Amino acid sequence: MLNLVTAILIMELPVTESFAAPADQVISSSKIGSLRSYRVRGAESLVEVARRFDLGFNSLIAANPGVDPWVPGSGTRVTLPTARILPTVQQRPVILVNIPEFRLYYVPRSKRAPVRTFPLGIGEQGRTTPTGDYTVIEKIVHPVWHVPPSIQAEQRYRRAVVPPGPENPLGSHALRLSRNDLMIHGTNRPHGIGRRTSHGCLRLYPEDIVTLFKLVSRGTRVRIVDEPVKASKAGNRILLEAHPPVTGTISVGETLRLLARKRLLTRVDFAKVVRVIEERRGIPVDITLTLPSAPGRGN
Repeated sequence: MLNLVTAILIMELPVTESFAAPADQVISSSKIGSLRSYRVRGAESLVEVARRFDLGFNSLIAANPGVDPWVPGSGTRVTLPTARILPTVQQRPVILVNIPEFRLYYVPRSKRAPVRTFPLGIGEQGRTTPTGDYTVIEKIVHPVWHVPPSIQAEQRYRRAVVPPGPENPLGSHALRLSRNDLMIHGTNRPHGIGRRTSHGCLRLYPEDIVTLFKLVSRGTRVRIVDEPVKASKAGNRILLEAHPPVTGTISVGETLRLLARKRLLTRVDFAKVVRVIEERRGIPVDITLTLPSAPGRGN
């Protein structure tokens, strides 16, 4: 079932830093900023643009329908999906992962500390990253990869053990979760971030895993959810955000029912709701119903 979250924050991303916002805004605020745009330079692909702005590849493609991801063309203006509806949390600290969003949020214990969010690579087809509640049970620097027999059988790796180094797909750091075969780790293939490229684990850019590793302690809760549709009130406006689902489909009818449960249905434009669900661009869209102005009195 799709879940609606209640807090939204839209911010611009610095060029070389991951998104950060005051934690109290994430938990209770509906503050809205603005989307960023960027003009492609030279022969850049969207893979390179995604890395430059700490975004996921698939989310950048979804936000820019019709743009060739491999040869967008110098000077092409692309939308950077830096606007997002942030999930509410009940306990701190917590790592929250939203699979269809290809994104991880770290909410620290202190309300004064910034919430950090990073793009992810997730499980490939047939190895979907499992949802559920877990705990960080181990922090590993320079992890050794013990290749599962199923992957050895596919002859992707001829060795049973891959030591630390450039050939190790776990990257430089790893967080082992309470499900033994599930980890949050770096990668030696950063072009796979924002895509379905892992064997079920959660991959971060090499620089992002170092940042997250320093922030997280053993025992931190990890919640992995599947929420392709998110919605929020922002002042007197209503916003809806839809991502391409990893599994199943997005139902317009179910989305309308969820809006009804939030007591927002009578205030939305149904045509806008349908368009957001059909386009699935992964950015918040104002779906507020615009009422006709009352006629003025003649002189």
